[in-house]
Amino acid sequence: MMNELTDAEFFAESSVQERRALFSSLNRREQQDFLYHWNFWARPEQRQPAGDWSIWLIMAGRGFGKTRAGAEWVRSIAECDGSARFALVGANYAETRTVMVEGESGLLSIAPPQQRPIWEPSLKRLTWENGAQAHLYSAAEPEGLRGPQHSHAWCDEIAKWMNNAGQAEAAWDNLKMGLRLGFRPQLVATTTPRPVPLVRALVSGGVAITRGRTRDNDLHLPVAFLTAMEADYRGTRLGRQELDGELIEDVEGALWTRAMIEGCRVGRDAVRVEHSRDTGDGASRSHDCARDEREIGFVRVVIGVDPPASKNGDACGIIVAGLGADGKAYILADCSVEKASPESWARKVADAADRYDADRVIAEANQGGAMVKSVLQAAKISLPVKLVHAARGKVARAEPVAALYENNRVHHVGAFPQLEDEMCGLLVGGGYEGPGRSPDRADALVWALTELMLGKVRVPRVR
Repeated sequence: MMNELTDAEFFAESSVQERRALFSSLNRREQQDFLYHWNFWARPEQRQPAGDWSIWLIMAGRGFGKTRAGAEWVRSIAECDGSARFALVGANYAETRTVMVEGESGLLSIAPPQQRPIWEPSLKRLTWENGAQAHLYSAAEPEGLRGPQHSHAWCDEIAKWMNNAGQAEAAWDNLKMGLRLGFRPQLVATTTPRPVPLVRALVSGGVAITRGRTRDNDLHLPVAFLTAMEADYRGTRLGRQELDGELIEDVEGALWTRAMIEGCRVGRDAVRVEHSRDTGDGASRSHDCARDEREIGFVRVVIGVDPPASKNGDACGIIVAGLGADGKAYILADCSVEKASPESWARKVADAADRYDADRVIAEANQGGAMVKSVLQAAKISLPVKLVHAARGKVARAEPVAALYENNRVHHVGAFPQLEDEMCGLLVGGGYEGPGRSPDRADALVWALTELMLGKVRVPRVR
């Protein structure tokens, strides 16, 4: 079921003639009011949540419209309540002024000229016609928030508040202790997510949270910008954090860290994933996500498979890895499938093997042994399959593979978010704290890299 269009989206999709007709039906004052009518232009997630809340956290990607949402929340209260007293808190005073007050989405820009508050930079104060006021503060100077009282507060980019000596928490605590005016003090925090203590504490519970992505605001962002961001950062930790608005944390004691994986990542243009095959008429065709390993010096390509225990059980992990002539391994694709029948995931393995000219499929046999091999070979008779038996736990098998990453001997060609989330959930000494019940993708990766990099090496003997 498709989401209904917002008023602004419907307006944007209407014809030029229809938009002109609408504007021509309004007088000059109505035309100006229309441009500043937030309820018309706002997306649902930019409006304050329903219910009785004290803290509203807007944690979303860059360009989502967080600042505009925060500023419009302040404006909506200030214009209706002359007794309102706001604290505007940024990472430092300069950012509080240039972003929250004077910026494109700041308080001076979002209101019609005749309704804008009086701005007194020397006093760090905004005053509305009805008497409502907002005072500017810096989170880098938490003592400045000790003493003043407020009825409302807007804190911007709390994830970047300086915290070398606990300033961020001190500023937050002093601010909250000063929210004691009015009937229902409220605080709005707008930020791009980062796993800093203050953000983690808010997310852990007790606050209303709005999440969102950069692309949610595509109506107001250049297509070229969105396309470039998608191409450069899709699936990477930076992209997931800064564009998708995900709060990504490292699990304490994990075999892999996010930084380790980011350090081993190479772009798809650096290792061209392109595969040409003779079509029979002398022509060749290319595929977007496969390549001829011989052209780029791959010695071997294998596919690791972690079969599910049942049709409706966990995912079937299917990971394609290649051994380069440089002696390093390259993760080429994550072809894993969810809740697939044996025939379906076997066909997926066969397609990947054909697409990447794989030399061998490495499949765990603990969940069915001969059945696994027969299902795979039924999907493609000539498919070479090697069955491996898990004599040790998943984490024990993964530890030597994690060491390969530490020694910069494995690279990820592009980003594999679901696989990498599972890798970062495997804990040293046993245990799993990643998504899903089982790290199926990570297990398939371990089988593939064990075959490529940790197999038995034959040493020539002198007779």
